Amino acid sequence: MINEQIRDREVRVIGTDGEQMGIMSSREALDLAREADLDLVKISPKANPPVVKIIDYGKYRYEQARKEKENRKKQKTVELKEIRMSPNIDTNDLNTKANAARKFLSRGDKVKVTLRFRGREMSHMKERRYVLDDFAQELEDISVIEKPAKVEGRSISLTLSPKK
Repeated sequence: MINEQIRDREVRVIGTDGEQMGIMSSREALDLAREADLDLVKISPKANPPVVKIIDYGKYRYEQARKEKENRKKQKTVELKEIRMSPNIDTNDLNTKANAARKFLSRGDKVKVTLRFRGREMSHMKERRYVLDDFAQELEDISVIEKPAKVEGRSISLTLSPKK
């Protein structure tokens, strides 16, 4: 809230250079802000009495937006990329998929490797688990197993994350 939007009877006023000006009525505080050709901005509405500050509101909003943008820039979002394979995959195809996973891991993303079974392949789930083990071993220099291989319906999945 700024200027006339502040309807509280009493407010604690902070001046332009940060010094406490004491508790006064909101009308007096607004007059002080107008004399300084600045705005009266409610900083802490839940305090008793509410805290207001005499500042340039446009500059204040600009600073807040800049701080928010800086904080967003520092955040790193980690994506989960999925690589799907069939249980009778050949070694060259496995190496191609491993190279794609290596690229994802080097970018800092997590990789979910899924081995999908269809039809009669379902009866050989236990024997084909080695395909995922080979895949994880191929990438063990740049990744760690976050979630070990687990059966999920018609597939077996394992999650790799980049080494720190």
